[in-house]
Amino acid sequence: MPTPDPVTSLTAPPETMVQLAWLGWAVAYAVVGGLVGIFMVILASTFLPRLINRFTPALDEEKEIARGNQAVAEYFGRVVAAAIIGASVVVAAAVAAGVIAALHGV
Repeated sequence: MPTPDPVTSLTAPPETMVQLAWLGWAVAYAVVGGLVGIFMVILASTFLPRLINRFTPALDEEKEIARGNQAVAEYFGRVVAAAIIGASVVVAAAVAAGVIAALHGV
């Protein structure tokens, strides 16, 4: 039985290297998509309350919530939560599509 060459026994076959490259792209898509998702959720949670205040100039939501108005608090919370969930779903779909595209090459 011939002894294996130490140099060639440490290198992976070309197919394995290509698979690792595609796997690396999938990880990159997931990480970048996660960071973009975090940024979009933070942006939505800071921008949307100001937008609601502009759409309802006759109603000061913060003052009504401080006075204990449950209806305004629930409406305001549900609208902001729906926007954050919507942004999260869009980002999740984009990340999943990127990962699937990257893994499709494997």
